Amino acid sequence: MLDPQARALIDLMIEKQVPAVHTLSPAEARRFYRDRRFFTQPEPPALAEVRDLSMPGPGGGALPLRFYRPAATSAGHTPPLLVYFHGGGWTIGDLDTHDVLCRQLALAGGCAVLSVDYRLAPEHRFPAAVDDCIAATRWASAQAATLGIDASRIAVGGDSAGGNLAAVVAIAERDVPGGTGVPIAAQLLIYPGTDMRAVAPSHQSNGQGYLLTADSIAYYRGHYTPEPAQWSDWRASPLLASNHARLPPALVLTAGFDPLRDEGRQYADALSAAGNRVQYICFERQVHGFFTMSKVLDEADSAVALSGAWLRRVWGEG
Repeated sequence: MLDPQARALIDLMIEKQVPAVHTLSPAEARRFYRDRRFFTQPEPPALAEVRDLSMPGPGGGALPLRFYRPAATSAGHTPPLLVYFHGGGWTIGDLDTHDVLCRQLALAGGCAVLSVDYRLAPEHRFPAAVDDCIAATRWASAQAATLGIDASRIAVGGDSAGGNLAAVVAIAERDVPGGTGVPIAAQLLIYPGTDMRAVAPSHQSNGQGYLLTADSIAYYRGHYTPEPAQWSDWRASPLLASNHARLPPALVLTAGFDPLRDEGRQYADALSAAGNRVQYICFERQVHGFFTMSKVLDEADSAVALSGAWLRRVWGEG
């Protein structure tokens, strides 16, 4: 059964004739996504520190970042860091659309958070987002002393497209020659896209009627990876990587009424089969995108709290 709160949200969107994302231009979709957050997200919780930063981006120019610290650092304690990549089909989303979530995760996980405003498609197609997220993770590690975070406890995380990017960063850093990549401590993968081919059964069973649709998936994929030959590249489809061994502990969360449900489960199984520490949890009554909607979906609060508790355990603080 679909969560009644999710059902009410879908019915309200139908009543209000909210346009489907695939009917909008990328610029229109970005504005709509940014404005819609006020309906589904609560007021941003206060933190000890929130500041905008930037770093030199791989594509030239500055790459915007936002840094969060939940509490003043006590003597002798250097907090861990979660490098977070927002969702939005590699096409929409920014620091503001995920500001509330990053604050929530900082509080729940007892950690600093660095949110990455990676370049978006179609202006910047694959692998621009991958390059930016790898660069931001390496920058955070190199700037650990300046940021006041523990370089030995850096996790990556993200939702949807951001979960895809987090999984890719974990693989990329494992494979840096000489073992000199950032030692990723954990990966938090929230309904991640892991197979750009979109062939898992849930793409059929959940492809219409539950916020993320087959049409919107095709829209995002067409902007980010327009060439089918790109879909088999592990940087687009981490499920298709040749080796899933020696990767960081992972928490993979999925939603029962999500087209991406099965490929999230498949990725968790691939990580487990390769000998990694993995926890997989499906919120059976939820839809894609629920994680950021705690103003209207109670189970979003549960998912954030669960994620924070898991991070604390991985980091040895809970």
